[in-house]
Amino acid sequence: MTFDGFGEYAIDFYDGLVLDNSKAYWDDNKETYLRDVRAPMEALMLALEKEFGEGKIFRPYRDVRFAKDKTPYKDHCGAVIEKGRGGGAYYVQLSPEGLMTGGGSFHMQSDQLARYRASVDAHGVLLRKIVDKLLKQGWQLAGDVMKSKPRGFADDHPHLDLLRHRSIYVRKVWEPDDVLHEPGCLDRVCKSWRQLREFNAWCEDHVGVSEQPRR
Repeated sequence: MTFDGFGEYAIDFYDGLVLDNSKAYWDDNKETYLRDVRAPMEALMLALEKEFGEGKIFRPYRDVRFAKDKTPYKDHCGAVIEKGRGGGAYYVQLSPEGLMTGGGSFHMQSDQLARYRASVDAHGVLLRKIVDKLLKQGWQLAGDVMKSKPRGFADDHPHLDLLRHRSIYVRKVWEPDDVLHEPGCLDRVCKSWRQLREFNAWCEDHVGVSEQPRR
């Protein structure tokens, strides 16, 4: 299976799904999803596997059991390569906004968060250096951030902004363009993921995989 870019109607499919997130729309356009979104994403992950490891593509269906929003389908197609949730990840996503890549700790359980804060408290300079480098390369810093400071840390802590994170990751977005539908899209993902290696290594070493059952 060779990755030649996402299909011609990949973005159109999601534009339509945003307007009509219904089973009727999905059934009428499922072949477009399979041909222009799902099959290319499978080929992309296969092409990335040798360098980054085996990944998984997320299901297109939303878990609406405890959600106020009962729309049944995700408005994007995402895939991830990770050793364990929260311990560093390589992420790629196709959506109406275009192509997004990302990496870091997208979710932390309480034991991971405790290790993260202890590491930032003791070795925050290293994480700061890694994050600053990524920001200069055009990445955006994101995550679940507390409005107040976590307990036990001084108001003037030099890395208080990082300590406020309950998850921490970076993202980079390319708006829909011709490259999205060409083999060069693979190079775009590869180059961006290579920039994430140091960040993900930090997450693996200082956050690690949770020892608690997944919530």
